[in-house]
Amino acid sequence: MVFARRCSIVDLIDREIIRLLQQDGGLSAREIAEAVGLSTTPCWRRIRALEERGVLRARVALADADSLELGLTAIVQIRTSDHSQAWLERFVAGIEPFEEIVEAYRTSGDIDYVLKVVVPDIAAYDEFYKRLIASVDLFDVRSVFVMEELKHTTALPLDYVNWR
Repeated sequence: MVFARRCSIVDLIDREIIRLLQQDGGLSAREIAEAVGLSTTPCWRRIRALEERGVLRARVALADADSLELGLTAIVQIRTSDHSQAWLERFVAGIEPFEEIVEAYRTSGDIDYVLKVVVPDIAAYDEFYKRLIASVDLFDVRSVFVMEELKHTTALPLDYVNWR
């Protein structure tokens, strides 16, 4: 059985709109309206309302890393000996300029922070690493290189939401 939480901001039509836009953010309101059984104007209003409430944050094009010769993905595990708010603020400010960092998380357990880094090759990673350790005081940095991507999606799982 799927766990459901209350989410009073969307209904089943909104769920279908979200699902469609997660698959293809370039769909027009007319195309979405046809797929969900609405006329264009009410569908467009629903999309705008989802955007205004922050349910839909952005519509973007997803670029293919391999086509852009960005073939190396590294998972960077960081431990720090300083867990102060001031250090965290310096860390966040320090990693912000790195476009190679495509995801960053504060985590529980033995690892304090995890970064997903995308670069062309190991030489580019080495340059990134040198800039990273020069910009932020880190206690321990470990890198794991992705050998093969088995699953990648930007779509969120919608079955956990209790729809109206």
